[in-house]
Parts: sequence; structure tokens; C-alpha cells
Amino acid sequence: MLALNNIEVVYDNAILVLRGVSLTARKGRITALLGANGAGKTTTLKAISGLLHSERGEVTKGSVELDGDRLDRLLPHQVVERGVVQVFEGRRVFETLTVEENLIAGAHRRRDRAAVRGGIERIYELFPVLRERRQQSAGYLSGGEQQMLVIGRALMSDPKVVLLDEPSLGLAPQLIEEIFAVIRRLKEEGLTVLLVEQNASLALGIADHGYVLESGRIVLEGSAASLQQNSDIKEFYLGLNEAGARRSYREVKHYRRRKRWLA
Repeated sequence: MLALNNIEVVYDNAILVLRGVSLTARKGRITALLGANGAGKTTTLKAISGLLHSERGEVTKGSVELDGDRLDRLLPHQVVERGVVQVFEGRRVFETLTVEENLIAGAHRRRDRAAVRGGIERIYELFPVLRERRQQSAGYLSGGEQQMLVIGRALMSDPKVVLLDEPSLGLAPQLIEEIFAVIRRLKEEGLTVLLVEQNASLALGIADHGYVLESGRIVLEGSAASLQQNSDIKEFYLGLNEAGARRSYREVKHYRRRKRWLA
């Protein structure tokens, strides 16, 4: 189980970004973290994966734990060694390396060559198109193929927990469906998934549990089913009014959301 316990994150010793965030991602389940741009979702993931220091940020209060062991004091490669890996927004492949070389790079912590080869075959099973592109430079892949590759590269470390940051961003609906089917399969295989996603409908359609982050605070949590029925979620994240009809986001007043959720 991955747990964040009342963490605060500060950048440049001055800017408070996360304000007492607590959440739990349980083993073998998909947990969604929802929120608008700037809410602190990616910062939350970086607090877990140990990547804050490269951006002059740090966890100044609280703790991040995996099965009771502290992660927030570790370097990024040590977090990966503990079994937690992050898939970044923006499909950051090694463009000049082939697809297979990208996958091998993801297995840098594994020393058993047979296990690495088995891992590569598993990724090709999950994403058959990558097998077809195995000797192609990653920079020439389509956006959807690159997203498959970065997920596959992360899985090559044989993680316990996968942190996914906006996996649907910029992809066609058919590709999104394929990638989210793989995410469901990872859950079935027992992996813990923490999913950051602006598309609330997609996220809650696949998740078991969800949290809503606003201005660095958790303002709402519950089962995915209960959040889908929540009137605030419908209005502010699904774009539905009380009658269930679509509405313009221009009609939504931010102060109303904060007044209701942070009261």
C-alpha cells in the first residue's frame, strides 16, 4: 500500500504547493487523482517518486510510505528500487534509441538477462505494435505508440506501484481505449496504480477510488462510483448540470466550488 500522510511540499523554500495532502493507493487497485491545471497533481507524483529535488522542491512535513517504509527521504533511483515508478506526462522517449533499446533502458535495475528478455516479451504482448516497431527509432513513433512505449519502459523495472501522469493527453479515442485496457490489465495482475488524469470521466470509469485536489488540498474523496454521482463532480469535472445536460464551462464560477468544498 502506498500512503501519503499529511504531506506539505515547498519550492524554493518559499512557495507552498501541497498543503497537508493525505491519500492511499491500495494494492491491486486503481486510484484516481483528479484536479484542474495547477492543483498540484504532478507535484504529488514527484513527491512520491523523489523528483522534487531537481526542481528545488522538498517534502517539508508529513511522510510518503510504501508498506510502512519511508520513501520521501530517498533518491529517485532508490524509489524505483523499492518498486515505485512514474510515467511522465508528455511521452518522454529516448528519441534516438530504438523501441527495444528504450525498453532495455527501463530495466537498468535488473541484472538477470533472462528476466529482462522476459520483460520485453511481456511488453510486446501488452502492446503488439511495439514488437512491429522494435528496431525503429522511438522518435519516429506516433504519439500513441510513444505513450505505449513509456508505459512499457516503466514496467520493465518490475514495479509494485505505477504512477501515471495524464496517459490520455493528446491521444485519439481509439488509442486511449487501448491504453486504458492495458491499465485495467495491470490492475488484474496485482499492480497498484495511481492515475493522474484531467479527464474525470475516463479516470472514474476505470478507478476503484478517487481523490479531488484543489489548490494543493484534498477536498473530496470516495469510491469511483460515488464520485461519478457527486453533483459537484458532475458540474465541475464532467460538465453536467443537475438535469444531466452538458453545460458551458464559462458558466461555472470557481468561487462556488471552493465555497462548497472548502467550507
